[in-house]
Amino acid sequence: MESYRTQKTCCRQIIYEVDENDVLTSVKFINGCSGNLQGIAKLAVGQNIDYLIEKLSGIICRERTSCPDQLAKALLDYKERKAHPEESRKNDR
Repeated sequence: MESYRTQKTCCRQIIYEVDENDVLTSVKFINGCSGNLQGIAKLAVGQNIDYLIEKLSGIICRERTSCPDQLAKALLDYKERKAHPEESRKNDR
């Protein structure tokens, strides 16, 4: 289970899981527009994270970001940590 603290959105946190094939297996948005975020979650689960990053990056709601854009940022962060696990451990100290 991964967690990402969002910035500049009504949603404050995204909790998600990605499987070994880089497919999003679950996602939950904390706070925000419940119906819209449930819809985004249902559409996103089962999709490859690279596809989601491509489709959701740059969607703007307010303050030059949105909940979908923040999900893309969370997945980019996940990919970076997965590619460089030694950096993640260093930053945890």
